Amino acid sequence: MDGLREPVTATDISSQRLELLPLQVKFADEMAAVLGDPALHTFIGGAPLPARELRERYGRLVTGSPDPAVSWCNWVLRIRDEECLAGTVQATVGPGDDGLEAEIAWVVGVPWQGRGLATEAALALVDRLGRQSVRTVVAHIHPDHAASAAVATACGLTPTDRMHDGEVRWRRTLG
Repeated sequence: MDGLREPVTATDISSQRLELLPLQVKFADEMAAVLGDPALHTFIGGAPLPARELRERYGRLVTGSPDPAVSWCNWVLRIRDEECLAGTVQATVGPGDDGLEAEIAWVVGVPWQGRGLATEAALALVDRLGRQSVRTVVAHIHPDHAASAAVATACGLTPTDRMHDGEVRWRRTLG
């Protein structure tokens, strides 16, 4: 940390239909079901984790980054009217070329896809990051993942000519 700023932290964020709740280990059991469809992993890779492994993973995430200059910010998406969890958003915030940079990602469980929840959550996240001194937002999206490209576009990100692990780097400068 450079001492000139407070770390970016995951705090509650509200949008029209969603509550973005800071990640807690206690969410792992419900999230194992949300993230349990193998089809969800077509573009994000990996495979569904059982609740026990997801609890361990969440335990590591909530502990935070070992690098004091980097903030790990993770949220679950709670649909207010349905009182259920439906996905996640995350931001890894650290020093970039032009100030703070946040690498963001989103995942919505298969039963809730196609309802605009990822876009709503990502827009709320980008808005919050912009109010926390983040200058650049990036996302890495598989070139065949049209739905995630649409979310990124809605958030004002544009594709660059850079690739990272087979994914296109999308970017937006804030403020």
